[in-house]
Amino acid sequence: MTITPRLSEEVEAALRAGGPVVALETTLVSHGFPGGQGVQVALAAEARVRQAGAVPATIGIVDGMVRVGLTVAELERFASAGPSARKAGPRDLAACVVQGGLGATTVGGTLAVCRLAGIAFMATGGTGGVHRGFAASLDISADLPQIARTRALVVSSGVKSILDVPATAELLETLGVPVLGWRTGTLPLFYSAAGGPPVSAVVTSAKEAAAITAAHWMLNGSTGLLLTRPAEPSLEIEPIIAEAVARVHGQGVRGQSVTPSVLALVHELTDGRSAEVNRQLIEDNATLAAEVAVAYSAGGDARLPAPSQIR
Repeated sequence: MTITPRLSEEVEAALRAGGPVVALETTLVSHGFPGGQGVQVALAAEARVRQAGAVPATIGIVDGMVRVGLTVAELERFASAGPSARKAGPRDLAACVVQGGLGATTVGGTLAVCRLAGIAFMATGGTGGVHRGFAASLDISADLPQIARTRALVVSSGVKSILDVPATAELLETLGVPVLGWRTGTLPLFYSAAGGPPVSAVVTSAKEAAAITAAHWMLNGSTGLLLTRPAEPSLEIEPIIAEAVARVHGQGVRGQSVTPSVLALVHELTDGRSAEVNRQLIEDNATLAAEVAVAYSAGGDARLPAPSQIR
């Protein structure tokens, strides 16, 4: 049996021509926002990618088929399903395909499909990482090893601040993943713009980020990169996050359910302010990912080899 992702005509044409393509996840559509709001966020992110000159490729499992480039009706289906859609990390993709399920891909699941499809840029809100109290539970997101083994640049607002951010930064260093700061010297904390550990390098333009990406792949093969953009506006809610994490753990929630449960509680405790910040940073990250993808695809700078020269 051969499993080949089904690409939309738009995505397939862009990839064939060597054009800029930006992958987007579907977990944010089904699990990331209350009341079916995720579809509006997904469509806004796709629009921002197009406005910046790239092609959006929203990824998900639909009726057992790996899809790259979803229709509006399919996005609405993920939003309507909500948490009943299977949260599809890398380990879950095969079961979703064989069992004919509806799988909302996480960052890690999306990157696994990116490897198959040949997509080198992705945008998201915040990546997963090392969970608080990991020493007792060993709860570490599959996003991190997928970034490490995928030849892709992931643009996010850092790792989700509900996690152990310093421990996540240490693990990213161990995995050899550069953490670039978009005009910032510290790792953004998702809702908060500053306060995290130092990044490995600061970049100030899309062209510079594209050049570092190209050079990194020449030197490190297929290892991915993380480009972190501070949220605008920033929301300082660490006490609320700590309370939400404690309450969710006290309820016995474990595994893949932890992050959506904590985010939903944070949304409730902030009267929806966290969701508004999340929505804005997802759109802004989509724009930045597209700008870097366009710069990389153009390859006009002397420091930036053409994509065909990078293996």
